[in-house]
Amino acid sequence: MFDFKAGDAEGRMHRTRVWAALAFVLFGLGLLGWRMYVLQVQRYEAFQLKAESNRLTLVPIPPTRGQIVDRNGVVLATNFSAQTLEVVPAQVENLEQTIADLGRIITITPRDITRFQRLRRDSRNFEPVMLRSRLTDDEVARFAAQKFRFPGVTVQARLFRQYPMGQVGAHVIGYIGRISQRDEKVMEDSWTPEDQANYRGTDHIGKKGIEQSYEKVLHGQTGFEEIETTASGYAVRKLRSQPPVQGEKVTLSIDIRLQEMIERMFGSRRGAAVVLDPRNGEVLALVSNPSFDPNLFVDGIDYDNWNRLNTSLDKPLLNRAIQGLYPPGSTYKPFMAMAALITGKRTPNTTIMDRGVFVFGNHRFRSVESHGLGAVNMTRAIIKSSNVYFYSLANEMGVDLIHDQLSRFGFGQRSGIDLRGELKGVLPSTEWKRRTYRRPEQQRWFAGETISLGIGQGYNSFTPLQVANAAAILASGGLHHEPRIGLSLTDPSTGRTQAITSPAVDLKLPAYGVKLISQAMYGVTQTGTSTQVFRGAPYRSAGKTGTAQAADVGKNEKYNAARVAERKRDHAWYMAFAPLEAPRVAVAVIVENAGFGALSAAPIARRIFDYVLLGRYPNAADMAATQRGRSGASGGYIPADSVPLPQETQLASMPVVTTASGDVALSDAPDQAPVPVAPDTPGPFLPLSHALPPHPGVPGASGKAAHRATDKTAPHTPKPPVAAGRPGARP
Repeated sequence: MFDFKAGDAEGRMHRTRVWAALAFVLFGLGLLGWRMYVLQVQRYEAFQLKAESNRLTLVPIPPTRGQIVDRNGVVLATNFSAQTLEVVPAQVENLEQTIADLGRIITITPRDITRFQRLRRDSRNFEPVMLRSRLTDDEVARFAAQKFRFPGVTVQARLFRQYPMGQVGAHVIGYIGRISQRDEKVMEDSWTPEDQANYRGTDHIGKKGIEQSYEKVLHGQTGFEEIETTASGYAVRKLRSQPPVQGEKVTLSIDIRLQEMIERMFGSRRGAAVVLDPRNGEVLALVSNPSFDPNLFVDGIDYDNWNRLNTSLDKPLLNRAIQGLYPPGSTYKPFMAMAALITGKRTPNTTIMDRGVFVFGNHRFRSVESHGLGAVNMTRAIIKSSNVYFYSLANEMGVDLIHDQLSRFGFGQRSGIDLRGELKGVLPSTEWKRRTYRRPEQQRWFAGETISLGIGQGYNSFTPLQVANAAAILASGGLHHEPRIGLSLTDPSTGRTQAITSPAVDLKLPAYGVKLISQAMYGVTQTGTSTQVFRGAPYRSAGKTGTAQAADVGKNEKYNAARVAERKRDHAWYMAFAPLEAPRVAVAVIVENAGFGALSAAPIARRIFDYVLLGRYPNAADMAATQRGRSGASGGYIPADSVPLPQETQLASMPVVTTASGDVALSDAPDQAPVPVAPDTPGPFLPLSHALPPHPGVPGASGKAAHRATDKTAPHTPKPPVAAGRPGARP
């Protein structure tokens, strides 16, 4: 018999299951509909942009870097065209085998492969990556004949940075190099997003000198190409493009002919020279010798050259003009005299008896002339460089008053020059000593430490730029301009030029004091220590010689240069400006370990004045004598404008290439052999004698000791000076 109740129960259960399944299906469809709404409506724009980005790619086009020229338009940094071998990884099936096959046609070094792998990691798969740069014509021809074997490999013309003057002015111009991880970190931390985006596709950046200081100006604006690609990254077509904008041309205040002349005059000697125009702060020359060839760094310097430069005792990579720290010696005395006049510690007629020694407590501070100079006033003390006069003046003023007054001239401060890496130096004070030393007994300032400050010794430690800047302030009567090397910027697209200026600050020096000290410094060239050097000069100049200790000498030990290792001998200084009536040029010259300033540094300054004021260039015989430190007054000259620049001979055989932006580029040329110059005749320059020697060494002088006072590249803790000074320190 059929059970109706059981049938109804099964029906109800079946209907429940149907409704449950229907509800589940409807819920699932609802979820799908909601998700489709989110994807298709709410997030439509985001996914559309993502799809477009997968389909479209922006390929950056790096701009042509701007030129650097000197004040007369001589090209100091430019771009030359060269052929490069480039590989598009996405178009190569077996990359390792392809590189191996290419190596049988043209030379590919392990260094090339290492660089290629590094560049490939930083590039997209469809972007060309450089495998070899600067191919020769023969290599290009060999590859062209077998190009069919290498899909995805092409030869492209690229622009490379070149420094036509070689090592001349290298510390000023600087160089570019590949962007390192440290550079990327700096860019991420301190650059705006817009500036960072402008460097997409750029793999070089300014590392030193003007190339670094004016990097963003020289770089230009990056362009782009919008390319449609497949899902696998293959390019289909170019949709649109925006051309790059070439970097601006930077004109320097440097006169490269003067710069080269000064570098040659140093010969193989180490040192620095700074030439300023006191009327506006323009740097006419900034020399650090020895120098280096910046072309070595453009594509990454090789290990041998880097090791040679980095380990040399002569430290060619150190910019001595802004990073070398030296005691100023007697070049400090005119500024001490001005401080005395300003503070009222001395009058022009205050007379001090110079008996050859200044006694302070149990210490005897000696002068050059052991018998003394007798009665000296301020003028005679500067002309004859009386140590005793300035020993007593320092004792009367005290260290803090000296600090406050001498800092007005820029001592112990960065000058603000448009070069990075400038050091402050040390202008001591009681507060400075408390900050510098850790132990309480070292932090105390002793009165005896003040005495040597008066003659530019003791803790005093300044750069040649600071000494030249102080001379320029004195020459201008107290009008201070920040030194600058950049003269103007020129937009290559519009031709518009914008001058770079620095505001003047009036230090309000007393006019009578400026006149008194200038006349006294003029006396130095007439009856003082530089008389022989400036004999017969058709202009009047103001100058001061100086001799600075490079190593300590015992209290009872007499200094004898012949018995001292070369790198421990005194440094030779000369600080000056000319013409006396209306100064147009101020200089500071230091020759390391060369002894008396009048023998080694003053002759260089004389020839700088002759060049700037008279247009004279030393002839070959006079140049050779100056390089050896054996010249005095001018020993013969030729018209400066008749002397060819090294660039004129180097570039004569270089093919000229005009880029799309109108920039003139030059292709590679073999090194030119130096051409000897006959005495008294203009012609190509003699080979620069400050080329780096294989590995110079001085018996008995360690590198650390030899450069204790000169080659400091970071703030330091000075060694306490000998209380009695060096017996018989020369002016």
